[in-house]
Amino acid sequence: MGKSGENACLPTYDKNAMFIGEYSHNVDEKGRIAVPKKFRQALASGVVVTRGLDDCLFLYTKKEWAKLAEKLASLPFAQANTRAFARLMLAGAMDVKIDKQGRVMLPDYLRAFAGLKKEITVAGLYNRLEIWDQKKWEEYKKKTEAKSCEIAEQMAELGI
Repeated sequence: MGKSGENACLPTYDKNAMFIGEYSHNVDEKGRIAVPKKFRQALASGVVVTRGLDDCLFLYTKKEWAKLAEKLASLPFAQANTRAFARLMLAGAMDVKIDKQGRVMLPDYLRAFAGLKKEITVAGLYNRLEIWDQKKWEEYKKKTEAKSCEIAEQMAELGI
């Protein structure tokens, strides 16, 4: 069989696949974390990691980051809150590559911002990954789960 037919029965990876699920990993002594294996191909061309909300880091594909950065850059800079949010997200961002072992290097200032120690959780949130200190993630989940009915009612107001 020719080259084009050799992989005809293998599933192809959707580069626009959504990121979902929770994954436990460790930060190594050099500040690297392993990207969940199922996401590595979608992130192979590089990623952007930045300060997130709720004391975590956000990790985006280059394509998703470009969309977000464009929106942030178009916000009215005369408003203090929009300037502050754009600074948080854009100035804190770092272009990172995935190495051959599927790891990304998290800069010291981002690890410090999120309070990342040894054990972390990588959470998939459709178009981005969030990187949390594992203890903070567990605390956040407990608090959010306790308010799930209240949150669901607020989401209903938004049409969800």
